Amino acid sequence: MATRARPMPSSLLTLLDDITSVLDDVALLTKTATKQTAGVLGDDLALNAQQVTGVEPKRELPVVWAVAKGSLLNKAILVPAALGISAFAPWGITPLLMLGGLFLCFEGVEKLAHKLLHSADERGEQARALSEAAQAGEVDLAAFEKDKVKGAIRTDFILSAEIIVITLGTVADEPFGMRLTVLAGIAVLMTAGVYGLVAGIVKIDDAGLYLSKREGGAKAFGEFLLRAAPWLMKFLSIAGTAAMFLVGGGIVVHAIEVLHHAVEHAGEWAMGVHPALGWLIPQLANAGIGIAAGAVLVAVFTGIEKLVAKLRGRGD
Repeated sequence: MATRARPMPSSLLTLLDDITSVLDDVALLTKTATKQTAGVLGDDLALNAQQVTGVEPKRELPVVWAVAKGSLLNKAILVPAALGISAFAPWGITPLLMLGGLFLCFEGVEKLAHKLLHSADERGEQARALSEAAQAGEVDLAAFEKDKVKGAIRTDFILSAEIIVITLGTVADEPFGMRLTVLAGIAVLMTAGVYGLVAGIVKIDDAGLYLSKREGGAKAFGEFLLRAAPWLMKFLSIAGTAAMFLVGGGIVVHAIEVLHHAVEHAGEWAMGVHPALGWLIPQLANAGIGIAAGAVLVAVFTGIEKLVAKLRGRGD
C-alpha cells in the first residue's frame, strides 16, 4: 500500500510569505491612498462636525450615528461603481480625477467667498436666530434634525466619491482583488475615523463642562477643553479648506502635462537651493493653481446663475 506524501513545510512557509507580502502591499497602498485623500478627509471632518450645529446636545451623537450609517451606504454604492469603471472603462479614471480635483477647488473658493462676503457677526446672528426660534417652538426640531441628516449624507456622498476616486487612481494598475481590498479598507477606515472623531469633537465641550466641575487637575483640563473647542473647529475649517486647494490643485497639475512639468522643474530648482524649499514650492504652486481654477469656476457658475435668473425674469 502506497503511503501518501506529506505536504512539505516549505510550501506552508511559502504560502504564509505570499500572504504577508500581499498584506504588506495592501497596507502600503492603503497608506498611500490615505495620504492622497487627506485633503478631502480634513474637509469631510470639518464639514460633518459643523453639520450638528443647532442640534440638541442630547441628540448630537444619534445624528452623527445616522450620518455615519448613511456614509457607509454611500460607500457601498460608490466602491462597486468605482470597480466597474476600473474594469470596463479605465480611461475614465483620469477625467473623473480631474473633475474631482476641479470640484474641490470650486468648493474651496466658494467657502472662502462665503466667509469674505458674510462677516462673523452675520453668521453668529443666523445661528442665534435659529436657536431662539427652536426654543420658542417655532421650529420643528424633528424635521430640522431630519434635514440636517439628509444634508450631511448628501455632502458625504460627494466627499466619499472624491475619496474613492482618488484611491482608485492610486491602485488603478493593481489586480482586481487588490483594488477591491484597498477600496473597501479605505471606505471602512475613513468612515470609522471621520465619524469617530466627529463624535469626539462635538462632545468636547460636554466633557470640558463635566471635568470643569471637578477639583484639581481635572478642573483645569476641563476649562482648557472648553476654551480649546471653538479653536479646534476653526482650525479644522481652515485646514480642510487649505487641503482642498492642495489636493485639488495637485490633481489638476498632474492631469495637465505642461503644468506638471513646470511645477516639477520649479521643485527641482528649489531643491537645489534648500530641501525645505523643494517641498514647499510645489505645494504652494498646487495651492495657487487650485485657487485660480476654483475662482474661474465660481465666476463661470455665478455668471450662468445670473443669466438663468435674468432669462426666467423675462419669461415671467
